Amino acid sequence: MTGQRSLAGSGASLLSRIVRRILVALYRWKGWRIEGGHPGVPKFIITGAPHTSNWDFVFFIGTTHQLGIRPSFMGKHTLFKWPMTRFMHDMGGIGVDRSRRGSNYVDQVAREFACRDELALVVAPEGSRTSDGTWRTGFWHIARAAGVPIVPAWVDHATMKGGLGAPIWPSGDLAADLAKLADFYLSRMPGCPRFLRLAEEAQRMKSDD
Repeated sequence: MTGQRSLAGSGASLLSRIVRRILVALYRWKGWRIEGGHPGVPKFIITGAPHTSNWDFVFFIGTTHQLGIRPSFMGKHTLFKWPMTRFMHDMGGIGVDRSRRGSNYVDQVAREFACRDELALVVAPEGSRTSDGTWRTGFWHIARAAGVPIVPAWVDHATMKGGLGAPIWPSGDLAADLAKLADFYLSRMPGCPRFLRLAEEAQRMKSDD
C-alpha cells in the first residue's frame, strides 16, 4: 500500500471523524502557541517530549493538524482486531506484532516507511509520564533502518508553548545524535531536569566508547 493512511480524513468512519474533531477542538480551546513549521520532508519520526501530561496527546494531534501533518503511531497488533480495525487505521495506527518468534518491530516499521509515500510517526521516547528522562532508543534504530530523519517536538504546559524543530538525520553515532536532541530540547526548555538527564546520558555513552 502506498500513500499515508489519513487521520480521520476522507473515507474515514464517522466515529474517527468525530473523535478527531473533538481533539482538535480541545487543542484550540487550550490555546497553545506553536513554534516551527512543517519539517519539509515526506517521511520522518517525531519524538514528543517531555511526556508529563495526558494533554500531550491532544497537543500533538492539534499541532500536527495545524501544520498539515497526518501523524501515525505504533500499537500492539491485537488492538487492530475487529471491531477496532478501521478506527485504529483511521487514527493513524500502525500495528506491530512483537509476539512472533524472531520478529523485529524495527524492521516491521521500517517496511511500513518503505511502502508509503508519506509517513510521520510519533514516538514518546520517554515511555511514560513518570520517566526520569531516560530515553528508549527504538525510534533512532527505526530512523536509521528506514533512512528517515528525526524531528524533535516539545511542549511546555507551564508556558502553553510547543512546536517542532528541524529534522535531524541519524548519523550512525547514537551518543552524538542524542546530544543533538538534548541540545535542541534544552534550547526550548532550559534547565528541564528530563533533558538535563538526556544530555548526561549522551555524555556517558560517549565516554564509554
